[in-house]
Amino acid sequence: MSESEDGRLEALQAALAAEHAAVYGYGVVGGRIGEGRRAEARAAYDAHRARRDALAREVRDLGARPVAAAAGYALPFPVRDAAGAVRLAAELEDRVAGVYSDLVRAADGARRATAAGALREAAVRAVRWRGGSVAFPGLAERAGAPSAPASPSVTPTQ
Repeated sequence: MSESEDGRLEALQAALAAEHAAVYGYGVVGGRIGEGRRAEARAAYDAHRARRDALAREVRDLGARPVAAAAGYALPFPVRDAAGAVRLAAELEDRVAGVYSDLVRAADGARRATAAGALREAAVRAVRWRGGSVAFPGLAERAGAPSAPASPSVTPTQ
């Protein structure tokens, strides 16, 4: 595999890991979210599951083994109520968008277009959860916010 193919595979695996974490995180969101936003949380959960499954297929199609989901993830902050669930959902989307921005940079052709679509969807969901936007979704260093690592939104626990 060439260096550029290795970079694409690494970015695909990072996006897959982020989707695993987002699916886990939305499980937490769903347990705490208010009735009025439950359908929105379910739609986001389903979208992340679909992206996760598609990314796993892509990785397998490249002849690699997809990164597995962790048994559990440490949340970035305690989620005790509906307000915390909304905040977590926005954080999940921001972090997923960051990982997809890396995939957009690493990919080309149809894979780049798909990654750009996933970045856009995550940015739109983040805006809906947060009620406001950032200038450069997925690019924390350009948004004026402290740079967040391009890693899964929640960290695996052992």
